[in-house]
Amino acid sequence: MSTHFRDRLRRGDRLIGTLLSLASPELAEIASAAGFDWLFLDMEHGVLEARDVLRLVQAVRDPCAALVRIPENREMWVKKALDTGAAGIIVPHVNSAEDAARAVHWAKYPPEGGRSVGFSRANGYGARFQENVETANRETVVVAQVEHIDGVGAIEAILGVAGVDAVFIGPYDLSASMGKPGRIQDPDVQDAVRTIAEACARRSVPAGIFTVNTPGAVKALAEGYTLVCSGIDIGLFSQAASEIVRGLRPRNS
Repeated sequence: MSTHFRDRLRRGDRLIGTLLSLASPELAEIASAAGFDWLFLDMEHGVLEARDVLRLVQAVRDPCAALVRIPENREMWVKKALDTGAAGIIVPHVNSAEDAARAVHWAKYPPEGGRSVGFSRANGYGARFQENVETANRETVVVAQVEHIDGVGAIEAILGVAGVDAVFIGPYDLSASMGKPGRIQDPDVQDAVRTIAEACARRSVPAGIFTVNTPGAVKALAEGYTLVCSGIDIGLFSQAASEIVRGLRPRNS
């Protein structure tokens, strides 16, 4: 049985990850060593630049995989993310089949797409160039992030795009697009989330979602999500630091 991340994703293995937004290779190394299946490297909302992503990907230890959420659906960002040797990309704000097709096009080498060819870490700085060109299309993961009500309406068309390996739901942006920012438990927002998840289930396309904590991740797994991201580095550190302070600070009598 293949242990490559794309194969594990497409066959529906339960894959647990966490989100990294800080330019700390040490955190990537620690998280991968802890046993996460994948790491969500955030270039959209975090402070990460292309060089930071390269250093994070270099620190990730097998069998953990790195998926890079690019800032926007443009050729330059797809190229820079994949050239680091990351397992794949998470493409934000996929609201249509055209958006999804554009991402797949830039992520795949010809003849399947239009990915630019050059020496990079992904091909051993040229030492494994031909091998990489011949294998990258079947190994590179493309995740479409659906996080707007327009994307919900177009979900069937998005799922029909060849090369989309999974859909990742962004519940917070989705709630904002519905005029209910942050109210992710609102019934209308939850209905929209279910619409995406049920469409993915019908098409046998893996569905992913972000959760802020372990109970949320357990619930997501029970509901059938297989690409689950639990927690974020800044939140995990903030929570741990607060617990230390609360545990050690003298209490008022």
